Amino acid sequence: MAPLLQSSQPWVEKYRPKQVKDVAHQDEVVRVLTNTLETTNCPHMLFYGPPGTGKTTTALAIAHQLFGPELYKSRVLELNASDDRGINVVRTKIKGFAAVAVGSGQRQGGYPCPPYKIIILDEADSMTEDAQNALRRTMETYSKVTRFFFICNYISRIIEPLASRCAKFRFKPLSEEIMTTRILHICNEEGLNLNAEALSTLSSISQGDLRRAITYLQSAARLFGSSISSKDLISVSGVVPQEVVEAFLIACKSGDFDLANKEVNNVIAEGYPVSQMLSQLLEVVVEADDISDEQKARICKKLGEADKCLVDGADEYLQLLDVAGNTMRALCNMPQEFSYEC
Repeated sequence: MAPLLQSSQPWVEKYRPKQVKDVAHQDEVVRVLTNTLETTNCPHMLFYGPPGTGKTTTALAIAHQLFGPELYKSRVLELNASDDRGINVVRTKIKGFAAVAVGSGQRQGGYPCPPYKIIILDEADSMTEDAQNALRRTMETYSKVTRFFFICNYISRIIEPLASRCAKFRFKPLSEEIMTTRILHICNEEGLNLNAEALSTLSSISQGDLRRAITYLQSAARLFGSSISSKDLISVSGVVPQEVVEAFLIACKSGDFDLANKEVNNVIAEGYPVSQMLSQLLEVVVEADDISDEQKARICKKLGEADKCLVDGADEYLQLLDVAGNTMRALCNMPQEFSYEC
């Protein structure tokens, strides 16, 4: 237990890779960027892919390896575009930083220190279209002294003129094997004990997001100590227990509306997020062998409609009840006489 009490630092930061070569599973990206570090010939870059796959870590690692701790603060500007996303930020903060020239490149303390600055725009897909358009001219005007790193989850939300000016790097979701290796390393460092079932559960509920997996692991360690079970991880993750999802589906198969309503009330009373419930119900339905393709199609269509309604702010109880009713009609081959709209 001693290692758990030594530091309150989030493990996501504590175990964040400090060098590009240590970034897990993104082999093509690491290979190209290692060459960039050797030549110091760095283009504008666009990193995109799912959350928790190493995009921000890679950008920070490149900047640190190029400039070192002394020059980093003066040569690198980090902005989270979900906060600083308006056109005024582009015209003032970004343009002001980009316009300042720097000295000619010469190595300092073993770091290349090339003659340009770096602006890292995290969550760039949250920037307004006006702000992205305003960046186009800034990128062209100051390209000799400034490089831009754009980081986003959805490349489709980056306007084409910006995307075409950048070298694009796609970050893949992490495989279970890669995540397990990294999690085991952290467990060894922190003195934790996870069995094979718990490791598999952690990989499953994290869905390729290593940051989420490490956060769940640290939360479970704080609550349950050094020995962590699969059940402990599920309880801290907000995932709906599998038996609750299966009980809901069994109630729908029974054709008894009162029983289905009871399960709906149980989900709401326990405080489980209905959007998460729908996501897990989708997986169970798709993988079920005793449900025909036509029934799956009807159920999945309703799940999609309900999820959209929840995003638009609809009532969770009514949407889950609507899903229960439609699932029951699909599974019991009842006619679709009624249609509910949120």
